[in-house]
Amino acid sequence: MLVAPFVTNYLTEHFANDDYRTLDGYRSAGGYQAAQRALGEMSPTEVIDLVKEAGLQGRGGAGFPTGLKWSFMPKESDRPKFLVCNADESEPGSFKDRIMLERGPHQILEGILIAAWATGSEKTFLYIRGEYAAPAESIRQAIEEAYAGGILGADVLGTDFHHDVVLVRGAGAYICGEETGLLESLEGKKGQPRKKPPFPAAYGAFGMPTTVNNVETYSHVPHILARGSEWFRSIGTEKSPGTTIFGVSGHVSRPGLYELPLGTPLDEIIFEHAGGVPGGRKLKGVIPGGVSMPILPAGELDVPMANEFLRERQTLLGTGGIIVMDDTTCMVRVASVISYFYRDESCGQCTQCREGTGWMNKIVNRVERGAGNDRDLEVLLDVAGKMEGHTICAFADAAAWPIQGLLRHFRKDFEAHVREQKCPFTGSFEL
Repeated sequence: MLVAPFVTNYLTEHFANDDYRTLDGYRSAGGYQAAQRALGEMSPTEVIDLVKEAGLQGRGGAGFPTGLKWSFMPKESDRPKFLVCNADESEPGSFKDRIMLERGPHQILEGILIAAWATGSEKTFLYIRGEYAAPAESIRQAIEEAYAGGILGADVLGTDFHHDVVLVRGAGAYICGEETGLLESLEGKKGQPRKKPPFPAAYGAFGMPTTVNNVETYSHVPHILARGSEWFRSIGTEKSPGTTIFGVSGHVSRPGLYELPLGTPLDEIIFEHAGGVPGGRKLKGVIPGGVSMPILPAGELDVPMANEFLRERQTLLGTGGIIVMDDTTCMVRVASVISYFYRDESCGQCTQCREGTGWMNKIVNRVERGAGNDRDLEVLLDVAGKMEGHTICAFADAAAWPIQGLLRHFRKDFEAHVREQKCPFTGSFEL
C-alpha cells in the first residue's frame, strides 16, 4: 500500500542555495541541530532504535536496513571502531552522490556524526571516487569548516565525544564500490572483495569493527532524527519508506535528478517528471537502477519504484539510475556496451567472473557484427547462469543480470542480428 503521494524534497530542498554547502548556510537551514540532539539527549541505543523504527534502507543498491546494520557493531570493544562513507559512485547511469557531495556536504557530515555516536566510532573514512574532483573539493572544505567550528575533532558540539573524518581519494576502480573491495583499497591493497565471514562489523578497516554506508544513506539520518520515525514512514511505501533521488538519463526531454517518494511509478518519473521521450519517438526499454539491473520493456513501466514491486518484474531498484531508451536503440549494442564495461572492471579474483565477463562480451560482439548463430544465444544464457550466485561478491551477478534481462525481453533483437547477419537498427547509437 502506497502512502503520502506528496512530500517536500527534504534532501534536496536547499540545493539551489549556494550558501547551503557552507557551514553558516547549512546551520541557518537548521543544520547540526539533529546531531546536537542525538549527542546531548539520546543514548546510542536510542538513536539506533529510532533509525530501525524509521525503516531506512541503505541507498547504495543493496537496500539493507540501516539501523540493523549499525546494531551489528560491538557495543563494547577494546579496539577502535570505524565508519566508512562510500562515495565511490561508479555505477553507469548513477550521478546523485556527486550532486549531494557538491551541494549538501554538511548534510552528509551530520549523518556521519549521528551514526558515529550511535555506533561508538572514533573515525570515519570518506572514500570518494578518484574522478570526482569537484565533489572531493566540496567535501574537503566542509570537513575543514566542521573542524574549525567544533563539529569534528575533540569535544564535538560541546560534548566529550571525539570524532575525526579522513578524506580518501580512490583510483577509478568500479569494484571498489563493493564495501569490502573498498576496505582493501583503503588499506593500500589491491581493490578486490573479501570473503565473508568475517563481516566488516567484526573485522573491517585495518582489522577494526567497521560499518559502511553510502552518501545518500547518511544524508537521510539527520531528517529522521529531526522529524521522527513516523514522519519518515509516512513517505514512500510500507516496506520502503522515505524518498530517494532518481537520476534519469538517456532518451528523455528533461534528464536530471528527481527526489521522489519510493514507490513512485516508473512511468510517472519518465513521462511526467522527465518529460517523456523527445522527437515523437516511442519508448523501447528502461534500465531502472543503473546498468547492473535487468531492463524493463515499454509495457512494464507501471511498476512502483521500490524493491518489493520491482522484484515481481525480475529486476531491482539498485542505485535509482534510470536509463531510458527509445525505439531506435539496438539492444544488442546495449548488451555490447554493458558486457564490455563488466569485462573491463572485473577484479579477476573469481574464475566465473573473470572468464564469464570476457566470454559474454566476445559472444555479444560476435552477434552484433553479424557473425553469430542461434546457439550463441543459448551459450550466453548458460554463461550468465553459471556466474550468478557463484562468486565472492555480487559483481558477477551484476554482469549477468543485464544480459539475462535483455535476452528475456528483447530476444528478437538478437535473433534479427543472427538472421540478417548484420544490425537491422540503422538509427541506433554507434559503438
